[in-house]
Amino acid sequence: MTTAVSPTAGSRALAHPGRDEIRLESVLHALSDPVRLAIVREMAGCEEARPQGLSCSEFALPVTKSTSTHHFRVLRESGVIEQVYRGTAKLNALRRADLDALFPGLLDRLLDAADRQADRLR
Repeated sequence: MTTAVSPTAGSRALAHPGRDEIRLESVLHALSDPVRLAIVREMAGCEEARPQGLSCSEFALPVTKSTSTHHFRVLRESGVIEQVYRGTAKLNALRRADLDALFPGLLDRLLDAADRQADRLR
């Protein structure tokens, strides 16, 4: 069973897994792809400044629009992000509270490891 993020008036709701439906293996699978990990790293870097999330068009991804849509869908369906329509824009934000409650420290450790790897590969 999936639940939807609370939409505002006039917005379309997207299906998201409930907190109790988020599975570790799905989260790890979603974050195992370099493009999806880059998306999550960018979201994490903007959380304080942009708590409402970033629109899909704000990400400079090295893939086609249809592939980008696929990556965002995998992240949403795994429970890593929430997506909400605001007008014609689809805003994306990390589900940090849910991930931290289910897997304490996992997201921070993965993001830290990804940052260290990016530094090492530069």
